[in-house]
Amino acid sequence: MIIACAIAVIISVSTGSVPIAPNRVLSVIAERILPWSISTTATDVETRIIWEFRLPRALLGFIVGASLAVAGAVLQSLVRNPLADPFVFGISSGASVTAVATLTLGIGVMSTVTVPIAAFGGALAATLTVFLLAQRRGRVTPGRLILAGVAMSYLLSSVTSYLVLRASAPGQGVSQVLSWLSGSLAAADWGDLGIPALVLGVATLVLVLLSRILNALLIGDETAASLGVDVGHFRLVMFVITSLLVGVVVAVSGAIGFVGLVVPHAVRMFVGSDHRWVLPISALAGGLLLVVVDIAARLIIAPSELPVGLLTAAIGAPFFLWMLKRSSRGEA
Repeated sequence: MIIACAIAVIISVSTGSVPIAPNRVLSVIAERILPWSISTTATDVETRIIWEFRLPRALLGFIVGASLAVAGAVLQSLVRNPLADPFVFGISSGASVTAVATLTLGIGVMSTVTVPIAAFGGALAATLTVFLLAQRRGRVTPGRLILAGVAMSYLLSSVTSYLVLRASAPGQGVSQVLSWLSGSLAAADWGDLGIPALVLGVATLVLVLLSRILNALLIGDETAASLGVDVGHFRLVMFVITSLLVGVVVAVSGAIGFVGLVVPHAVRMFVGSDHRWVLPISALAGGLLLVVVDIAARLIIAPSELPVGLLTAAIGAPFFLWMLKRSSRGEA
């Protein structure tokens, strides 16, 4: 899987309006990482295209896909519902509304700090609101969590649309925001990678260390409680971690849906339900999926390109309907 991810990144960097041979891509990367060991055969223009534009874009695609897949795997375990993912649950919408407010109300420009903080705040607020709405007599049921998440997602999406419409001047920043809302990696640079990569690494490590409790929650709250776990408190901490994962990547890539829904299911088909394997392999598979989808987004209508979020929706929506039909058969 790691080799497949590396190959996908190299192909992604090679692909574009100016095709560049993979061996030149490798030589530029090797020269930048190990400048004393090799000299590149690429031209200055090719070196700039590879290092300043395409490589950060491919790496950001991997980080975003990995973060969404890990968040989706955790949410599905917390609510024991195969239809849960950050998009359906309202977390992506919460991150989007505060990030768009930051952009359209002049609170801050597209900085590497302001927007991620706003997106995380929005994701966390949406998650906590969903958590409170789903409570009944002090208990939270998975079914109520899903319903509250879907309702919150619709509400926040309407707020986001209103913010875009009330932008101060016609066309001022609206096209940028609309492109960002559709999910895009086109504006990626090295400054976008640091915070999402750090959050992904730390969060995935923490979640893997807590995989035993996540495995117990997948069976039922009673099983987790029998291990001495405060289920309500643990579930709240997990929501905070997934909000952080989703918020920081939505801030740099926009709302990219269904990666967190599709990837964990595909991974469980191969490795089972043990989160010690599901979480790290979901991270690799999610990253691989988004890098491949980004390549397709640049090739389908070349020399123009599609927003990545449109293609993930085209893949994820039929999958969501298939899962919904499968769940309905199980309840019949």
